[in-house]
Amino acid sequence: MPTIHLTTFIAAPADRVFDLARSIELHKKSMAHTDEQAIAGTSSGLIELNETVTWKAKHLHKTRILKSKITAMSRPLSFTDEMLEGDFKMLRHEHHFKPIDNGTLLIDLFTFDIPYGAIGKLAGKLFLIRYMKDLLETRNKAIKEYAESDKWRFVLTR
Repeated sequence: MPTIHLTTFIAAPADRVFDLARSIELHKKSMAHTDEQAIAGTSSGLIELNETVTWKAKHLHKTRILKSKITAMSRPLSFTDEMLEGDFKMLRHEHHFKPIDNGTLLIDLFTFDIPYGAIGKLAGKLFLIRYMKDLLETRNKAIKEYAESDKWRFVLTR
């Protein structure tokens, strides 16, 4: 099973980065190029422990639906979402937030398993791992942009 490990430095406090990473609105903004929409479950605000969200988006020339659940959370240090339904055999995304002197390290551990046997594994090696890594990097860039500016105030309303 492939695992993508990303570390992103964000010059903002961990609690802000943690909340931005759970924001349904920011997720939709960061994935606008895929027309990502929350169509069921928690469809706005901040997703919480044991809540689900069902996403509909266009990936690889096909409309896809993925339902995930927040299965673990330790505010503001980590949370984990896992696929309940979707195109993968398995998908688990651990989000870790490490406070440091000048900001936060956002650490993603994204593990997935591809169906379709040997053909699926070959597709993963040829392009799917890179595609998923690019999506995560795009999302982290948006979190960083919002966290390091006043834009976060427009997404995190309390």
